[in-house]
Amino acid sequence: MVASVYIEKNVYGGDGLGRLGDGRVVFVPGAFSGERVKAKIIQEKKSFVKASLVEIEEASSERIGDGPVAVPGMVYSNLSVKGECAAKGAQLAESFERARIAVPEGVCFDKPAEECTEENALNYRNKVVYHFSLAPGSRVLGYRREPGHDIVDVFEDPLACKEINAKLPEIRESVFRLLSTGPKAVRKSVEKKANVTIRWSALSGVVWWLGDAPDSVTLKEVTCGKVFEVPSDGFYQVNPRVGEELVKSVVSKFKSVPTPEVLDLYCGVGVFGLLMPSSRLVGLESGRKAIEFAKLNAARQGFRDVRFFAGDAARNLVRTRITAETTVVVDPPRGGMERSVALHLARSAAPRIFAVSCDPATLMRDLSILTRTYEVEDVRWFNMFPRTARFEALVVLRKRDSAR
Repeated sequence: MVASVYIEKNVYGGDGLGRLGDGRVVFVPGAFSGERVKAKIIQEKKSFVKASLVEIEEASSERIGDGPVAVPGMVYSNLSVKGECAAKGAQLAESFERARIAVPEGVCFDKPAEECTEENALNYRNKVVYHFSLAPGSRVLGYRREPGHDIVDVFEDPLACKEINAKLPEIRESVFRLLSTGPKAVRKSVEKKANVTIRWSALSGVVWWLGDAPDSVTLKEVTCGKVFEVPSDGFYQVNPRVGEELVKSVVSKFKSVPTPEVLDLYCGVGVFGLLMPSSRLVGLESGRKAIEFAKLNAARQGFRDVRFFAGDAARNLVRTRITAETTVVVDPPRGGMERSVALHLARSAAPRIFAVSCDPATLMRDLSILTRTYEVEDVRWFNMFPRTARFEALVVLRKRDSAR
């Protein structure tokens, strides 16, 4: 069945949302807000329908193309950056509305906190992970196409930084050579690794490996003029330019109402905490290797009153003293905070909490707990992952008792 559908908006994930004649919601990948399209129904549920784009009847003024996406995940590749930012800002605003979490007047969801242009919306990723396969008569290396398992061959990646793209032909040939030459046992071992990771930093250049990250590889990253050493499997923002803008926003907000102590939850290698000018710093992180590097970074940057602890965040947090002199910054994985962490923070005496998130759903879940005792002071979002569905948000919360 093919239906003519008006697209009301783009939901988180990038799909265009419209309604069929019977009132059911229909999701159409590749269709954008304000468009009328012909869509073919491919899956029907009780309350919604999934469809594929057949024809664009009336195009959005922000549409810049109608071809297939260059690589999987680039859901906004046919939309202008202005249109993409409008869609993402609207999605975040709607998330707050649906969660019934109040935001102060003047919060701007219309555009990201950093400058986002057509020029800097591509070639920004400093880390990529490709899958590979060497079948009879075919060899491919690139991204997996979801929800299937086929691999889209990538010769030039529009998302990866130019330095990675420059090395990509050489890396491709090296991987295929390892898969096709030498002893069979070695070839099978390479095949089982299944993927290749490529990372770049301005100080370390391009490094790559097959399968699990090697302990021998360390990268040097620079944020706000400070050098941070990062293990090969360690987290660092994949968009260095926007990542720095996010850190600057946190630091600037902290400086406006500073406290003697900072608690950096899910601290990684210590970037947020070590860049916030406090007298005392406590960092908690589950990964022991990340904590080793956080301690190393603190020592090399001359910090003295710093304590980093490895282990489960919830358990460590119970043993951590949070007073009215403590500012908390929390940047959890995409799955958000453990419920016990959010509850503990909600009961804490911290005057302000900086909550960073790359997933609106888990952010709203966590905020629904934190806003029992805190109120939203500010919201900023960052187009950390241009042309894709994802973005980063910063929510500044202050204790209601200390609200002015």
